[in-house]
Amino acid sequence: MADATDADFEAEVLGAELPVLVEFTADWCPPCRQMGPVLKALAAEEGDRLKVVQLDVDANPATTNAYKVLSMPTFMVFRGGEPVKAMVGARAKRKLLEELADVM
Repeated sequence: MADATDADFEAEVLGAELPVLVEFTADWCPPCRQMGPVLKALAAEEGDRLKVVQLDVDANPATTNAYKVLSMPTFMVFRGGEPVKAMVGARAKRKLLEELADVM
């Protein structure tokens, strides 16, 4: 699982060939920390169909503000450089996979 920043968001996410799941996260957010193992497992299992990255909202305010992210964790799926789906809040891996089925 990769980390994205304001500086490399375009290359890491918008220019990616695969759909990209971005978790907008923060160190001070307990549900975000809870999602860490879920996202690592998702990246390992679905890496051939989906790229998974995390973006720290405190360290990367430009991207956070550009996509109007207000709550953590927020998950956005980007395909072809455009956001195609957004979800807010922690969830189980099974539920996350169900919600991602139509964009992978």
